[in-house]
Amino acid sequence: MTPPPPAGPGPAPHEHPMPDRPAVSMRDLKRRARENKKIPVLTCYDATTARWLYRGGLDVMLVGDTAGHVVLGFDDTVHAPLDFMLTLTAAVKRGAPKAFIMGDMPFMSYHADDADATRNAGRFITEGRADAVKIEVDERFVGLVDKLDRASIPVVAHIGWRPQRTATTGVPVVAGRTADKIKAMVQLAKRLEDAGASMLLIEQSTAEAAQAVVDATSVPVIGCGAGPACHGQVVVLHDWLGLTDWQPSFVKPAAHGGQTLSDMAKRWVQRVEEGKHLSDGGPYKMQPKG
Repeated sequence: MTPPPPAGPGPAPHEHPMPDRPAVSMRDLKRRARENKKIPVLTCYDATTARWLYRGGLDVMLVGDTAGHVVLGFDDTVHAPLDFMLTLTAAVKRGAPKAFIMGDMPFMSYHADDADATRNAGRFITEGRADAVKIEVDERFVGLVDKLDRASIPVVAHIGWRPQRTATTGVPVVAGRTADKIKAMVQLAKRLEDAGASMLLIEQSTAEAAQAVVDATSVPVIGCGAGPACHGQVVVLHDWLGLTDWQPSFVKPAAHGGQTLSDMAKRWVQRVEEGKHLSDGGPYKMQPKG
């Protein structure tokens, strides 16, 4: 049975086809890193946005716990419930099924014990349909990375500044400011790779620290404010679009998205208040009798 056409005005689905590109796998990302082909990444939180980002050529996305901030309106990233993150991750994968989707394991979803962490990580793969999970780690999580690898769960190990620790540090901390700290970061990165981490993500570090990690490891390294040596770069989508009130120093927005949305809202208010919207009676007409 042929489905009915979409109701009302607007483009038919076939007017914006999805690109016919192969699905992206971890093997593809490792090949890109070996061949020195940069890996662009953005955060994403819903199917519609994922679909349009993929049409633009973006085929790696992170469903970040930054959703607690930019979607739910909290001041930090620790208020992103596990089930909420699973729902968002699955939504993004439905919007861009051939993209490589990383699910960000939120605060307290992997901290209590390794068995609980493994079960929750498995839920990201099954329920969330993620291609990998991201966890914020230090030396104490090397064993967990090993267990997740044994469970065939690809892990993106997040080192450098770890936002889930803001309550203990008080403020964001730039990683790798001294030679000793760079040495410690490199040692941690190598241990994580040996434990089975498929990728590394370095947030808010000196360029020298990121370079040292890239030189010492053989897995893809994604940077978030970590200098140009990384194989890929990720920023929060809302920062990239100019939707946030505070702009990170390492993100120059591509658009004034916030002001654009505000202007569009103003025009909508004016059209409705002036009776201009659907002033012709609307697209739906009565049928003649009989």
